[in-house]
Amino acid sequence: MQDDWRRGVPTPNTTSRAMNVTIAQADVVELCRKHDASISAIETLHSGGTHVVLRNGEGAEKMRKAFGKKVITGAVVRTPWVRNG
Repeated sequence: MQDDWRRGVPTPNTTSRAMNVTIAQADVVELCRKHDASISAIETLHSGGTHVVLRNGEGAEKMRKAFGKKVITGAVVRTPWVRNG
């Protein structure tokens, strides 16, 4: 059976696995390693800082607490994904 989120049904207490932080990418990787949170995707932001997606909600919640006030709450400019070919 698939999870509810895969069918488009909201599940209670779901937290986004993605966040933007004012920390350099290398430091984000090190902090995630220190807190045993696995990264799914990561990119440097044009405006400075890092966009990071954790592999699961538990890791994301743990890292939100670890990043604290360094989490960016507003909109950011991300690098457009380009597919060659």
